[in-house]
Amino acid sequence: MPRPRLWREAAPLYRAGMSIIATIMNSATGQPIQKMTFQRMPKPWVSIHLASGEMVTADRVHVGKPAPGKFAAPVEVWVTPKR
Repeated sequence: MPRPRLWREAAPLYRAGMSIIATIMNSATGQPIQKMTFQRMPKPWVSIHLASGEMVTADRVHVGKPAPGKFAAPVEVWVTPKR
């Protein structure tokens, strides 16, 4: 009889999950700035570097409802750039 796998042994299989693709949105204008990939769901206090080199802190993170028949939910990270 095979030995049951421990969680520690299955961890590399568990961590090989899907990435989160989020749209970075400008809070002042409501326009998208760029798309970014995260390994985990971004926290509301996340600090990120934009493609322009500016470092910004998230104002809020919005997780939308997935489209009918789809699995992935849209994720938006709202930031206020200084420029």
